[in-house]
Amino acid sequence: MKKLIALGFILIANLIFAQKPCESDPKYNEFDFWIGTWDVYGLNGKLTGNSRISKILDNCVILEEWTSAGAQRGLIFSGKSYNSYNAATKQWQQNWVDNTGGSTEYLTGHYENGVMHFLSRPFPNKNDSTSIRKLTFFKLKDGKVRQLGEISADEGKSWSTEIDLEYRPSGK
Repeated sequence: MKKLIALGFILIANLIFAQKPCESDPKYNEFDFWIGTWDVYGLNGKLTGNSRISKILDNCVILEEWTSAGAQRGLIFSGKSYNSYNAATKQWQQNWVDNTGGSTEYLTGHYENGVMHFLSRPFPNKNDSTSIRKLTFFKLKDGKVRQLGEISADEGKSWSTEIDLEYRPSGK
């Protein structure tokens, strides 16, 4: 009888831990509009790079793999971002890292009306000032996505554009 009860507990535990919450909770699918293989263009209409966006870790993380279209100062720029919904804080977050040693953390993010919004914590910038970054993704018509990166040195009262990119499905 004890063996049967123990076996029952093991089966129940396996069912509980075998569930994949990121596949069953719609919150984890809010940023799926960015998934794909993209040719990325700047405002000038020139190709700036290529990006592959995929889901990893049982659909809990959206992985971006970026490569620039050409060398800048002799370096092909590449980077990755890891995007996930944090169930504890009820926020989306992104961590960007690249091959120049750069990194940016966006620990507060939310999805609203087809737009994903991210905001960084304050960080030290030039001239001993503090800045924050805002990163916004817009789902556009024709399956495109716009990525707008902005920076503020006055606690978000005014913003300057750092990047403004259009993601187009690769090969189109």
